[in-house]
Amino acid sequence: MRFVIKNNVLIPGNTTDGNSLPISDIPSIPQPPKKPNFPYNPDLQQLLTGKQLLLEDIPFPVEEVQTHYENGYVTYRKGIYYEGKKPVCSRCGNMDPQHFASYPCSRCGETCLYCRQCIMMGRISECTPLIGWNGPVPDTILPSKIKYWQGTLSEGQQVASDHVTTAIQQNQEHLVWAVCGAGKTEVLFSGIEVALAAKKRICIATPRTDVVLELTPRLKSAFPEIKVASLYGGSEDRHLYAPLTIATTHQLLRFYHAFDAIILDEVDAFPYTVEESLQYAAIQARKPHSAMIYLTATPNQKWQRECRTGKRAFTTIPARFHRHPLPVPKFEWCGNWQKQLQKNKLPPNVLRWISARIQSNKQALVFFPHIPLMEKALPILSQYAPNIEAVHAEDPNRKEKVQQMRSKGIPLLLTTTILERGVTFPNIDVAVVGAEEAIFTESALVQIAGRAGRSKDYPDGVVTYFHYGKTEEMLKARKQIVSMNREGVKRGLLDK
Repeated sequence: MRFVIKNNVLIPGNTTDGNSLPISDIPSIPQPPKKPNFPYNPDLQQLLTGKQLLLEDIPFPVEEVQTHYENGYVTYRKGIYYEGKKPVCSRCGNMDPQHFASYPCSRCGETCLYCRQCIMMGRISECTPLIGWNGPVPDTILPSKIKYWQGTLSEGQQVASDHVTTAIQQNQEHLVWAVCGAGKTEVLFSGIEVALAAKKRICIATPRTDVVLELTPRLKSAFPEIKVASLYGGSEDRHLYAPLTIATTHQLLRFYHAFDAIILDEVDAFPYTVEESLQYAAIQARKPHSAMIYLTATPNQKWQRECRTGKRAFTTIPARFHRHPLPVPKFEWCGNWQKQLQKNKLPPNVLRWISARIQSNKQALVFFPHIPLMEKALPILSQYAPNIEAVHAEDPNRKEKVQQMRSKGIPLLLTTTILERGVTFPNIDVAVVGAEEAIFTESALVQIAGRAGRSKDYPDGVVTYFHYGKTEEMLKARKQIVSMNREGVKRGLLDK
């Protein structure tokens, strides 16, 4: 059934009665004046504040939604509008004609244009509006004490924390360029506290669900009396209004002018870097006057240039909290390792490296560029220890294997770039086999090196890039790590 505006009423209908028009054909959808004495539904208020939802996402009768619209408390935005003859998706910003399609619509019974790019969030088409809230926001009752975290920041963390707090107070953008293992989450706590005390609404967004799941208990522990919404695919908090939200960047597609501050973690990570719709969602989820804090260990070359030339406000944390330098990768040529692998062999220096770790009882991560190559190497390396395992993104036992690695049940874990970030093992060495492959970008190689030496008890992990020819990405990765160590020494943040 097609929802149309007829005399400014959202009704099911069609386009053949001469009076109603599809939403996409209306230049703008008028907003009635707000009636201050209207007894609005607080549950609808909680659901819609800062959101842009499809009608089927709203568990209220369409008549109730329409009544709130007529009294000025609900807004209708066209789901798809046109710039000239080009369709544009209001939710994800898609303007690519290849990402639109027409189909016999079950809503309206006609051939209807819809956006394929954000269909995972529910089908948005010409006949569907995006529904939001125009009334007062839910009141936030603050506890007498907001932050319970009692930890101490390092000198580098404290500088970054002060800059984040100032940026949030002054609605500015700021980049925190912090090495892997620097303790970025703790740097945010003071800024979050200041925002909450001012009754600002704040969101921490990250590209990956597992990071949301990791951050949620840490934030709830630091702010135990603050309502926290944790949003990812299948989350039970989907309709929860909260002053502090932790979400995947995909979930930001449901928000519109919602947050006074967005903290965008792992801004360099897939899929955020390659999906323009997610970047659009982050911008659209902000209020017009708001703060944006970017967190990364590996900004892209464009951002690095902007930092160097003063075009981007940023703070570096060049040292880990334990005041030991980052392990600098070693380059080892291993010949045409893929050709050797076809003969069920691996380069001798790779085997020696792995054998030394097994004999010394030192756990290690060994990265491969592609799943088939990794799986071919597994039986060869299993001769050194029976419980060597391999893991990749589609592995159904991925979480169990990572946990086994943490509990030291696995001496050596082969992996794709899926474990390049977001995992911490206290005492490991790291190797990359085939570091010359295109998948191992500067960012990936820096993140991989960052898996080693993270613990204050074991700060001196070994990182080795086995290659069949050095690449520019390998050289840039090592240069970035060396540069951070030098800055750490210069600023007195390293003990040696």
